Amino acid sequence: MTAPEDTQPVDQPVVRPAAPRRKSAKQWAAETPRGRTRRARTINRELAEIYPDAHCELDFRTPLELSVATILSAQCTDKRVNQVTPALFAKYPDAAAYAGADPTELQEMIRSTGFFRNKTNSLIGLGQELLERHDGEVPRRLEDLVKLPGMGRKTANVVLGNAFGVPGLTVDTHFGRLVRRWGLTDLEDPVKVEHAIGELIPKKEWTMYSHRVIFHGRRVCHARKPACGACGIAALCPAYGAGPTGFDEAEKLVKTAADFR
Repeated sequence: MTAPEDTQPVDQPVVRPAAPRRKSAKQWAAETPRGRTRRARTINRELAEIYPDAHCELDFRTPLELSVATILSAQCTDKRVNQVTPALFAKYPDAAAYAGADPTELQEMIRSTGFFRNKTNSLIGLGQELLERHDGEVPRRLEDLVKLPGMGRKTANVVLGNAFGVPGLTVDTHFGRLVRRWGLTDLEDPVKVEHAIGELIPKKEWTMYSHRVIFHGRRVCHARKPACGACGIAALCPAYGAGPTGFDEAEKLVKTAADFR
């Protein structure tokens, strides 16, 4: 059966012509804390409609695989990581395999992800720590995860939210840029940003909110030239106009799932 012409492909953003900005700079500046909270939650609801299939774009089957993939994703695209991990996961199926890995062999397998020497040390150290302190299993607590080699707070929240279902905000480059562009915070430190946004968005929504924001940052709200004219939340954004506002021009800037696979 042929799909209707207006049906969106899976994992493709629902592109809408942007509404003109409804508030002046003075009005945005006068927004109350309560108004900011309401707007943040409205943005979340709108993004849920635009990206109904938002998800972690790293391929994984187990908490260990997600931990490894997230470590490899530092300064590297998810697309590249997903190209490397199938062979990596097959060769190193558990913590013991990473703990006993030959550094030279492991380096060669992950070389294309960049910073491969540091990442190799992190992966071997991760395997060793999991064996020595956690019976070879990835722990389920933030305080335990952040003590593991290569596992900062951002990585820990990715693992908690996507492998264990524990709500967490993933403050990566896209997330920080967008919440500041939206005027939800002016903070730069990732931990402070995490706490500030955590006060605006219900905890049960944290993981999905992170996916939606990151999807939007990768597909529409680009760093240098956001697709303002094709942005579904333009009317809620103080930075509307940072990129082209004409729909036809803006639509050309929108990326889809195919650009990331």
